[in-house]
Amino acid sequence: MNHITPYALWIGNAGDLRVLRSLFDREIRAVVQLAVEESATSVPHEFILCRFPLLDGAGNDPELLTLAVKTVATLIDHGVPTLICCAHGLSRSPAIAAAALSLVRKESPQDCLNLVSARHAIDVSPGFWTELVSVVQRVRQ
Repeated sequence: MNHITPYALWIGNAGDLRVLRSLFDREIRAVVQLAVEESATSVPHEFILCRFPLLDGAGNDPELLTLAVKTVATLIDHGVPTLICCAHGLSRSPAIAAAALSLVRKESPQDCLNLVSARHAIDVSPGFWTELVSVVQRVRQ
């Protein structure tokens, strides 16, 4: 799990949800799960839990992608300490984080992906990234 400074934002993988102590230690209050292939995780009642079943590639519902990006942008904008996670934490999580940061920072998605990649390893699916860039462009219109 890596902190995307200066935001109250962490990017991780499905395994990070098995160690609840680390979430409490970081004062994380929201968990955003993104992997369609992962089962929904149960977290303590104190947490906000959002689950968006996304594919790691092209073929996602644009409305679901839009909802995921806007939700994470809102959490970031309100300073809610948030963990975004997917199966391995290398594609969907950093890509959604970058798209949300793009809305919050009013910068290009690529610049925000570069910011994320400076703090967290990435291997973003090109098809998934293309869909997210389209989502950011639509939201901005």
